[in-house]
Amino acid sequence: MSSIHRAVALSPEDFIKESIGIVERAEKKGVILRILGACAIYIHSLHEPKSISIYTRLGRLTGHQLFTDLDLVGYSKQRKDVIKFFEEELKFKYDPLIKALFANRRLIYYHPLDLYYVDVFFDKLEFNHDIVFGDKPGKGRLELDYPTIALEDIVLEKLQITKINQKDLVDLTVLLHGHDLCSTSREKECIDGGYIATILSNDWGFWYDATTNLGRLLNFINSKVNEGKLSASEKEIIESRVNKLLNMVNEKPKTKNWIKRSVVGVSKPWYREVEEVVR
Repeated sequence: MSSIHRAVALSPEDFIKESIGIVERAEKKGVILRILGACAIYIHSLHEPKSISIYTRLGRLTGHQLFTDLDLVGYSKQRKDVIKFFEEELKFKYDPLIKALFANRRLIYYHPLDLYYVDVFFDKLEFNHDIVFGDKPGKGRLELDYPTIALEDIVLEKLQITKINQKDLVDLTVLLHGHDLCSTSREKECIDGGYIATILSNDWGFWYDATTNLGRLLNFINSKVNEGKLSASEKEIIESRVNKLLNMVNEKPKTKNWIKRSVVGVSKPWYREVEEVVR
């Protein structure tokens, strides 16, 4: 999600421990933070070693580094508490430009020893499409899972990318290999496909990018089978879950907003252009 490309100066195992530790320490202070992105997928896939091994076989990043940073999300109602936690409790260094420019939307912090940096978002992710979590404890989606955001939100986080790249397709491959789809959110290690379908049924642009990306994912896993990096059985598992999600999305009745926007199609921009933050 973040634009800086240096790798985390820790092993994946140590970085995961560090990331979970930050969420745990924040929780003890009454501050709700949840992990996003590849780190969240890795944590949720630890129960399935075969899924984790896909990262190595597909080489998510140059040099086989899995992570570039730690992405977190919190509630804007706790922004002051988040700042106090990172600056006084953890002694992290803040990015003054981001702090000035993005106000309640985003903060960036650097580890005291420069081992990694942390991108903290508030309430929602505003990229090509929005992933909304709510703005206050007890009223949002962050409490649905721990120490990461909910699985269905992780899927939406990846599917909202209009110009999706290989590392994001690898993330989706790992996630869908280790997690099946269900119609409700509270089944253990199961992606709430019903929630995803509901979100996409009201936003044609998001629906278009998400379904297009699921098609790209099918092509991607086929290519990796041909390269000998995925097995036929692994492909079958992922393919069945992609198709299951597509069916859930397609069968969900669409809202008037969706139908109205679908008439315009791609003749007008259907996604938000995102300028990368240079640090």
